[in-house]
Amino acid sequence: MAFTFFFRDLPVIEHAVEHAVEFASGRMRFKVWDAGSAMGQETYTIAIVLAEKMGKFAFKNLQLKATDYDSANHFGDVVKNAVYHYDELKRMPPEFFEKYFEPAGKPEYFRVIDTIRNQVSFEYHDLLSLKPIGMDYSLIVCKNVLLHFQHAQRVEVIKMFHSALLPGGFFTSEHTQKLPHEVSHLFEQVIPNSQLFRKIT
Repeated sequence: MAFTFFFRDLPVIEHAVEHAVEFASGRMRFKVWDAGSAMGQETYTIAIVLAEKMGKFAFKNLQLKATDYDSANHFGDVVKNAVYHYDELKRMPPEFFEKYFEPAGKPEYFRVIDTIRNQVSFEYHDLLSLKPIGMDYSLIVCKNVLLHFQHAQRVEVIKMFHSALLPGGFFTSEHTQKLPHEVSHLFEQVIPNSQLFRKIT
């Protein structure tokens, strides 16, 4: 997958989290799918922003599933271990680094704290299988992935996301990816000039 880093495209994630948290308020389970997680930088960014928005008690209801297809690069092991070099962390606000990371036992490496890691799980998954990893998601994030697919493939993958979302749930992608017209009737745009969409029931 494409190179990424912690707190990349933060405004997009913050908008998505804000709407999804309000939508999921009061639910026993709050399910989020980060589709195309690579080595977890985006997944843990989402988790940290969620922790800040939700508070520690509500955050325990979160189930954040990270998926990617590239088993050759051992993405699953990296996400589960959640250990990263400081170069990948230095772009984030210092207060978040101090709050959510701890020394990993070797110089310049830090681990995401257990409070965050415990709400995140990983599995290998090929989006082009067009089979969702589960159902009833409040938020699906798929950034810097769809641009690698042909147009017809993007349409089918977005249809799959639509089927996996709760009615009224949210889907977001990178700002360069416009919603294909073939699926525009399935969603409504939440914020002008932002690729954040609500599932139309």
